Amino acid sequence: MDKRTFVKLLVTSFTAPTVSRWLAWAGAEPLKNWAGNLEYSTDRILAATSIDQVRNHVKQENRLKVLGTRHCFNNIADSKDGFLSLKAMDQVIALDTATRTVTVGAGITYGQLAPYLDSQGFALHNLASLPHISVAGACSTATHGSGEKNGNLATAVSGLELVTATGDVVKLSRDRDGERFRGAAVGLGALGVITKLRLDLQPTYRMQQYVYENLPLGEMKEHFDEIHSGYSVSLFTDWQKQLINEVWIKRRVETEQSFRTPTEFFGAKAAKRNLHPIAELSAENCTEQMGVRGRWYERLPHFRMGFTPSAGKELQTEYFVPRHHAVEAIVAVERLHEQVSPHLLISEIRTVAADNLWMSPCYEQACATIHFTWKQEWDAVRRLMPVIEKELAPFQMRPHWGKLFTTSAANLKRIYKKMPEFIELSNEFDPRGKFRNDFLKKNIFNT
Repeated sequence: MDKRTFVKLLVTSFTAPTVSRWLAWAGAEPLKNWAGNLEYSTDRILAATSIDQVRNHVKQENRLKVLGTRHCFNNIADSKDGFLSLKAMDQVIALDTATRTVTVGAGITYGQLAPYLDSQGFALHNLASLPHISVAGACSTATHGSGEKNGNLATAVSGLELVTATGDVVKLSRDRDGERFRGAAVGLGALGVITKLRLDLQPTYRMQQYVYENLPLGEMKEHFDEIHSGYSVSLFTDWQKQLINEVWIKRRVETEQSFRTPTEFFGAKAAKRNLHPIAELSAENCTEQMGVRGRWYERLPHFRMGFTPSAGKELQTEYFVPRHHAVEAIVAVERLHEQVSPHLLISEIRTVAADNLWMSPCYEQACATIHFTWKQEWDAVRRLMPVIEKELAPFQMRPHWGKLFTTSAANLKRIYKKMPEFIELSNEFDPRGKFRNDFLKKNIFNT
């Protein structure tokens, strides 16, 4: 099936009304992730509306995993025994204007939180490409947006509360708990049930978004640093014709002074209409472009709340490489274009700032990320992942924790130097492995 036919089928199958279905909880059909590629191993779901209920459930269950907005493409959040839903614990608990922080329940999504913050005059430093995901789940897997100076979403976390395997409540903060906090902020669901998060804020701001088409690959290689000098920049490519199909530039509006965007950007031409990252799809579910000013949360994501994110029926992989290897890594992937392109919807290239969170792919290194949104052709993608990973291995590639990958546990241990400390911290909070599933046992606790 060619790409255009595949996309037409997506448009038919995944329209705006499907949002309610993929956000819905278990019903008559088997419980799956939002893209439909993963069927969970149980549909037994417990619900909690308070921390006392969370503690009771944790005490009573031998094995348990928290089930969030189900955006992970692998089984990092899967369970054979039972899930705990914190969907109802989605309140803004406290807004501290003096310290510029907000404390939220673990069930809240960015789509819920962002408009509230903006109405109070505050904002987050960054958002992921879609706002439908939960704050706790995104931070636990080091989910990110883009920007040379922007850390992943977990870097905004300054405090958290979690329930450990014994039902005890543990509170950790960046200032008070130092290394223990840095080990828990990207916890991969291994330490306990996160019930609250405290996030750093900044004054609200407005943004503009511009899109350019057909950036020559040679210009990208020659001017990668200049191209990524904007507040948030994404490059979209299908690895064909030596081109970056689209360049999305998100710019903060610091003054009321008008800004005239050039009609050409390193050989790319300014788009004349709103575009979807996958050119064949309608841009109606994308955030506003063409330099129209809007609130920060209406521009930082690629996709608007209330619409099907991205393509819908898809698979995703993503790899982080040290920022200084970005161009070499991109060229290495481009050499595989004949193998990759037939099974691809689109790739996205972004940059992320370094951080000090133990299990973050950007731990102590600024990164570039190469993301693949695949057609849902699992056999082909399964064969391609090790090929791509082999090409990126010389650059100390790290896979996204919530996407599909084949990187071995031995290699993960080699590239995550704080993994021994993370295992020690996990054993302290969960000595009998109540929160461990097949994914965590295979990739982290396999000794």
